[in-house]
Amino acid sequence: MNVFKPHSSHWGAFSGRFEDGKLEVRPHPDDPHPSPLLKNIPAIADSPVRIRRPAVRRGWLEGAPGHEQKRGADEFVEVSWAEANELVARELRRVYGEFGPRAVFGGSYGWSSAGRFHHAQSQIHRFLNVLGGYVKSVNTYSSGAAMVIIPHVLGPYDSFDRKSVTWDAIERSTELLVAFGGMAVKNTDVHGGGISQHVVLPKLKGASARGARFALVSPLRDDFPDEVNADWLAIIPGTDVAMMLGLAHVLVNEGLHDRDFLARYTVGYDRFEDYLLGRNDGLPKTAEWASDICGIGADVISDLARKMARSRTLITVSHSLQRADYGEQPVWMGIVLAAMLGQIGLDGGGYSYSLGALGNIGKKLLAAPLPTLNQFKNPVSDFIPVARIADMLLHPGDKFHYNGQALHYPDIRLVYWAGGNPFHHHQDINRLRRAFKRPETIIVHESAWTSTARHADIVLPATTTIERDDIGAADRDPLIIAMKKLIEPVGQARDDYDIFAEISRHLGTFDAFTENRTSREWLAFLFETTRTALCAGGHDAPDFETFWQNGELRLPVKPDEGGPANAFRQDPAANPLQTPSGRIEIFSQVVEGFAYDDCGGHPQWYSPRFGVEDARYPLHLVCNQPHQRLHSQLDYGDFSRSTKIKGREPVRINPADAKARGISDGDIVTLSNSRGSCLAAAIISPDVRPGVMQLATGAWFEADNPAADMTMCIHGNPNILTHDRGTSKLAQGSTGQLTRVEVQRFVGDVPPVRIFEAMTFAKKRQA
Repeated sequence: MNVFKPHSSHWGAFSGRFEDGKLEVRPHPDDPHPSPLLKNIPAIADSPVRIRRPAVRRGWLEGAPGHEQKRGADEFVEVSWAEANELVARELRRVYGEFGPRAVFGGSYGWSSAGRFHHAQSQIHRFLNVLGGYVKSVNTYSSGAAMVIIPHVLGPYDSFDRKSVTWDAIERSTELLVAFGGMAVKNTDVHGGGISQHVVLPKLKGASARGARFALVSPLRDDFPDEVNADWLAIIPGTDVAMMLGLAHVLVNEGLHDRDFLARYTVGYDRFEDYLLGRNDGLPKTAEWASDICGIGADVISDLARKMARSRTLITVSHSLQRADYGEQPVWMGIVLAAMLGQIGLDGGGYSYSLGALGNIGKKLLAAPLPTLNQFKNPVSDFIPVARIADMLLHPGDKFHYNGQALHYPDIRLVYWAGGNPFHHHQDINRLRRAFKRPETIIVHESAWTSTARHADIVLPATTTIERDDIGAADRDPLIIAMKKLIEPVGQARDDYDIFAEISRHLGTFDAFTENRTSREWLAFLFETTRTALCAGGHDAPDFETFWQNGELRLPVKPDEGGPANAFRQDPAANPLQTPSGRIEIFSQVVEGFAYDDCGGHPQWYSPRFGVEDARYPLHLVCNQPHQRLHSQLDYGDFSRSTKIKGREPVRINPADAKARGISDGDIVTLSNSRGSCLAAAIISPDVRPGVMQLATGAWFEADNPAADMTMCIHGNPNILTHDRGTSKLAQGSTGQLTRVEVQRFVGDVPPVRIFEAMTFAKKRQA
């Protein structure tokens, strides 16, 4: 009998069954607001873009001179698993032997699987560490700037990220929530490792019913749910810091700031106030000054500042604000503004970075550890900030600055990627294409023919989560799911673990990598960590086989105690922050000591670096997260494809901007700037501020001319337009959220989108 089996994904727990050649899924019955992204899953079973056999790029296989220059435009030859394993093992042996581990980059930044064992990033790093190590990346594309600046201001990132306030506290206590960058519910559809209950919209509606008010500071009206009727302050993109400074000036000018809190809990406020009031530069950061920059009326800024001072106010700053030039500044300035209100540590008040960015942020912490695969220690100290991969490949040996250090890019000969897609995450795709032509070898594990796979040399077909057993579990989600295999592997696809195990056998590291456990034995072994902790805490602790038969296990959660900010507020001497002063660092002597020209010792306004592009490309383009998929995952799924227009990704444009350019709803348009161009389908919408367009990330990159140095994406990937530069010397985070473009109607025959069609293969030439 083919019954529904439990499973999980980054966008929700569900159950599924495969019957009559079709996969049927249904959300977990306890989920109050299931994600529509589950509708993308059935396409996994039979999509023509699935990789069914190992494949090798012809130029690499035949050793053609200059073959690297054909990556992305070359033919592929399908080979047997035996040949593929031998090719990979031989190449790893050569590079490690001739150049050492500092010549290997272990990529795999991505969200490959919700499972705790079959997590590609963990598997590849364990595999490479057993071989001797690899050059790694640090931080994330999502929050690269915040992960560096928050430790200087508040202490360790993990102590404050996602732990500042709970949705329960917001529902019961918050009177005014000011969301810089918004809080789009679509973003809360997902969470790394899974999510069993989507609670954000119900909690916001509960707070609204109690009387809480909401201010949305964003160029996009739908960055906050319609159900709570937020006041929309349609700010010019990239100017939030100016608005925050204007609010702060009103607080000081009208004596509304909390001097006692600033004196007891912070350091360096006087230095910041000198800047705010213009004592040093002669330029007070008044509401009028801010208004000229951010496009919000001075009276609106002043009125909001007064409301914030007389309400239990929570200030939130989204991931999106720090994925832009000087992205450290809005994160830091949001903390300063909350400190000036004196509400950090109060129930439902204060400051929260990234609230609403993921579905489990704002939930209570778990009272038991999750199953976790040991990746071993990487003996190689070399690293890059994650968004600097093109710089590393293009400029080996060059110096770069990062968080007070002067470092050098390593000389990478081999890139090994599993479970990620840099052609989604990374900016300036034409530059990334050039960078991908530099290594000697690129090896990729993939389930589908993404652009990353098409730019590789050796492509190994990997299973997806529904083709294997695993344990689904995520921080702040109390439900552990027995992720039971729903379909047999497509074609000759294998689990990443099995792929690495077989290559390890060729290299003599099989025992060290596998510890002589099968996948099933690993699941039981990893589960034991959680079971033992539950036993020690006096909680229900079934053995693995009982858990597997039951299908799920609910973990205990910790009480809502307000997090580290609450403890610090109650007694700063007994619970100091892990900063040099033990207090909130409004002015950081450490950061000031780095002497960077793009990130000083306190938050301040820096004009975005659009420069000469202002006149030629007058429209701001917001490149935000999609609502129809997670990043670029399952773009071939039914739900994602149903949102496309004439096969293209939709781009929203304000009616006034569309009228000025003769653009109508549904027109195919060309977006362009100095880095490239892409096609998209126009949607005319008043929910986008005039002078702004919005094109979500995640459409699979498809070049109109794969052999050209500069190409157009005919599908609608905005990263063909975004600038590949770091937020500042401090964090070197991604700046891919914003760029400048011009748009016009496309005239002529529209090229067909073929990225979702089956791959064709060449035959191997006879020796």
